[in-house]
Amino acid sequence: MITPSQLFKSLADETRARATLLIASQGELCVCELMCAMDESQPKISRHLAQLRSNGLLLDRRQGQWVYYRLNPQLPTWVNDMLDVIVLANTEWLRINAARLQNMDGRPVRESVCC
Repeated sequence: MITPSQLFKSLADETRARATLLIASQGELCVCELMCAMDESQPKISRHLAQLRSNGLLLDRRQGQWVYYRLNPQLPTWVNDMLDVIVLANTEWLRINAARLQNMDGRPVRESVCC
């Protein structure tokens, strides 16, 4: 179970905060999508995603060459509620990232994940 202090420490870094909010708003993103949206290198994005995963905020799955990240479905309701409010209140802060993601050429195609 994630505590408030663990959550706020996880989101204290701008890269981790933007990645988490983009994932919260999109449902699931791969490393390459986050690289494009945030205009950052693969090692930097992967390092921050690994920290978010180790803190229990995100889960990952591999599909071929892609690694996808999503919010941990076991997060307490208060965490999801808080992330929803933050996403809605900060669309302008995420606008450039969302636009880059929307305009990304060659976005990977997700396979359906069954139960």
